[in-house]
Amino acid sequence: MTDTLRTQGRTGSPLPPAVRPTEGVPGPRAPEPPAATGPATAGPAPDATPSQPSSPAAQPAKSRDAFFDNAKYLAIVLVAMGHTWEPLKGQSRTVDALYVLVYGFHMPAFIIVSGYFSRNFDMRPDRLRRLVTGVLVPYVLFETAYSLFDRYVGGNADQTISLLDPWYLTWFLVALFVWRLTAPLWKLVRWPVPVALGLAALACVSPEIGNDLDLQRVLQFLPFFVLGLVMKPEHFQMVRRREVRVLSVPVLAAALAVGYWAAPRMNDSWFYHRDAAQELGAPWWAGVVMTLALFGCSLLLTACFFAWTPGRQYWFTALGAGTLYGYLLHGFVVRASRQWDWLDHAWVRTPAGEIFVTVVAAALITVLCTRPVQRVFRFAMEPKMAWAFKQDATELARERTKANAKAKASAGANA
Repeated sequence: MTDTLRTQGRTGSPLPPAVRPTEGVPGPRAPEPPAATGPATAGPAPDATPSQPSSPAAQPAKSRDAFFDNAKYLAIVLVAMGHTWEPLKGQSRTVDALYVLVYGFHMPAFIIVSGYFSRNFDMRPDRLRRLVTGVLVPYVLFETAYSLFDRYVGGNADQTISLLDPWYLTWFLVALFVWRLTAPLWKLVRWPVPVALGLAALACVSPEIGNDLDLQRVLQFLPFFVLGLVMKPEHFQMVRRREVRVLSVPVLAAALAVGYWAAPRMNDSWFYHRDAAQELGAPWWAGVVMTLALFGCSLLLTACFFAWTPGRQYWFTALGAGTLYGYLLHGFVVRASRQWDWLDHAWVRTPAGEIFVTVVAAALITVLCTRPVQRVFRFAMEPKMAWAFKQDATELARERTKANAKAKASAGANA
């Protein structure tokens, strides 16, 4: 369910200050650059470093970090592949092993990047507004759309619309909304990652939590978000050194071998982080052990993924800005494939068929991340909703400052 990063080894250029993605996962759309007009507007943009320029002219599109865009795109491709492999599980041991491997790190990688770009989030009105329009509103729209799709296309007459019980892929939007709201709190905690791990372990042994807001997933994936919050650019550079890249090859090979061995023996629901240990038929203490073990394994595999994510511009780099579109839209195709049994043909179960549907899944998610698709669905993913919010005094001051600056520049040009 993920995509993007940057610079190549020790000889590459230094990792630049983090720049908030303009669109898509892992967070709501990019902040409008504030004009530093006084104490009310002091401080960095929500996802920028303090040294980042604040004027629109100082923030060109080319300042986006190709490393993160590449990682986001590659991760979302793995998400689509994983959803394609799910109906094929049990038919091919190789597919089972790949499924276990991919599910071990693709969402943790996404969530770590989400946390990294939430480092400067606070309760400033404009940032809260972007959180609502970029995460909460898409959740309401797609939760409704998925529920109606399952009811009328999927034939599930019992499916109802419930904003408290996220259905299918929309859980990530709920989780992202909750995580971002708690971001300022984690900055105050002395040991944020251990505390988050403790909460995840408690959730994993608490079946009473239930399905409201998918809190099991929110809490069990929380340590990855908090880890992203405390990470710095140099941490990403550390895992992208040449020696780490070389070491990651045997690590990934060993992980694939373990996955091949474990696939028929292990309940892969552990990787979804949506159930307590008791609900998976395990004793309560297994929840604590699996929380810590999966966190360590996921971090190791995520480091390998980051190590091999290219940092240069490629043809797919720009698609990293549209991963939320691909993530949410491809779910309708996946659900349709289940309903109409597209993957139940005998030829799909052959090695050639498995490769074919994997390539098709990668191509589909790629198309859904493109700019034409973004333009069509921007009304749902990034609604402006200016009518719904009051304009606070700070924003009015910024607009007046911009207008005055334009007027002065125009007068100077005419002088």
